[in-house]
Amino acid sequence: MKLLRYGPKGKEKPGLVDGNGKIRDLSSIVPDIAGEAISPKGLARLRKIKPESLPLVRGNPRIGACIANPQKFIAIGLNYSDHAAESGLTVPPEPILFTKHVSCISGPNDVVTLPPKSKKSDWEVELGVIIGTKAKNIKKKDAMAHVAGYCTVNDLSEREFQIERSGQWTKGKSYDTFGPIGPWLVTTDEIKDPQKLKMWLDLNGERVQDGSTATMVYGVAHIVAYLSEFFTLMPGDIITTGTPPGVGMGMKPPRYLKPGDTMRIGIEGLGEQHQAVVRDK
Repeated sequence: MKLLRYGPKGKEKPGLVDGNGKIRDLSSIVPDIAGEAISPKGLARLRKIKPESLPLVRGNPRIGACIANPQKFIAIGLNYSDHAAESGLTVPPEPILFTKHVSCISGPNDVVTLPPKSKKSDWEVELGVIIGTKAKNIKKKDAMAHVAGYCTVNDLSEREFQIERSGQWTKGKSYDTFGPIGPWLVTTDEIKDPQKLKMWLDLNGERVQDGSTATMVYGVAHIVAYLSEFFTLMPGDIITTGTPPGVGMGMKPPRYLKPGDTMRIGIEGLGEQHQAVVRDK
């Protein structure tokens, strides 16, 4: 299934995408795409519904983040061997963890706002993993049973804030709109192998990232089990798993986002995002 949330910001409704690519309203079935709705039991219930029996959503509504009210937005750094190489950094012996504060989450096609003082804002197409059931101290072999589905993420990053201003990476990763999620939460049964997905990012029509989840150092199952050693993963938590080569920081000379830029981001089977860039006031 492809689950989504649509409507004005803060007033999104749950929906699903039917076989013809049309949005169907799920608000009479579940209150939102969160909690029990994305548990194994909840997803099994949704799979029994015939999409054509649900109300058709007409027009072209705004698409919101595909998961509602996550507790945590966790990120993995330097998790692609080819991206580590372009950054001139060594692949870490264990996953690098940082957080993106949930206030940065936005819809997949919402405007991206650069911080007023930003000079080095960057793009990163990433595979997002959405947790469906509580996970604490689990084993790798059991990890995928705790995953509800996947989504496309743009892990926007202000490199000066992240790297040059000391402290944690979080300060360069959490500005408002720096976490576009979606368009869909695609359930695991639709993705045969999350480690074989093509991914790309176009900047102003130019393909700058063209990679595959096949070059991830630590795969989805490893990451989910690993994180569960340090804190409990809860339903709706988002894990964004790293990016392939082609980020602005790795270019020679470096190239960063500016007002007026546009981005098109996609992952095979998970849908596309389209964003315009503006400067925040």
